[in-house]
Amino acid sequence: MPPPLSFPSLLRDTRGVGVRDFLALVAGGLALLGLALATMSLLDASWGVAALAMVTYLGMAAALWWALRRSTRRALRSGNGLGPANRVTLARGLLVALLAGTLADPSLLATHSGWLFGVALIALALDGVDGWVARRTGSASALGARFDMELDAAFILVLCLALLQLERVGPWVLAIGAMRYAFVAASWRWPWLAASLPDSRRRKAVCVWQVAALMLALLPVIPGTLAAWLVATALAGLAASFAVDVRWLHRHR
Repeated sequence: MPPPLSFPSLLRDTRGVGVRDFLALVAGGLALLGLALATMSLLDASWGVAALAMVTYLGMAAALWWALRRSTRRALRSGNGLGPANRVTLARGLLVALLAGTLADPSLLATHSGWLFGVALIALALDGVDGWVARRTGSASALGARFDMELDAAFILVLCLALLQLERVGPWVLAIGAMRYAFVAASWRWPWLAASLPDSRRRKAVCVWQVAALMLALLPVIPGTLAAWLVATALAGLAASFAVDVRWLHRHR
């Protein structure tokens, strides 16, 4: 386990590739601040949007920096730190943090849901770019895969909370956003749930449909009944996918 963070130790640990990683995280925070301030100016949003967006980003950046610190110094020196693919994922994280910030201003969600959909669409498009960059640059890593997966889960949770705030669907929509975290919590009780799963196109397809269904349900042009049906199909697909994975993990424990 790495030693506790302190400013002197932080400076000592930001050598080589770590310096570029640290600066990338700082630059990401500044870029997000600029996006949040632009949103406040253009859409007449409250200061709560910028505050919540920055808190969300700082939590994400702290978790990512902690994960990087757990990497060996040899891996950092070989260039396997943040890497180009993870920098694309980090850019997507800025958009997810900005979307999270809008939860602090319900009136913004109600009057500019089309803007919310557009930002979410860009974040969804970037979800495929980081994988392409990882393959083209040979920068795929376990850290990158975990970062991408956890960001997907956070993205889905933010969309669920937005739908709930807009009263497009009932509180049951939170089951979609909470399922990943419930699975992680269950693995603390049953460690075999934390084992690695084989790659699955089914799992990827379910994730994409979740995001697409939640995004479509945000649009005012989608009737409430249709929005609820779309979200219900996403929940059913996610529950079935988790059931398949749990069954596989149980059989191979």
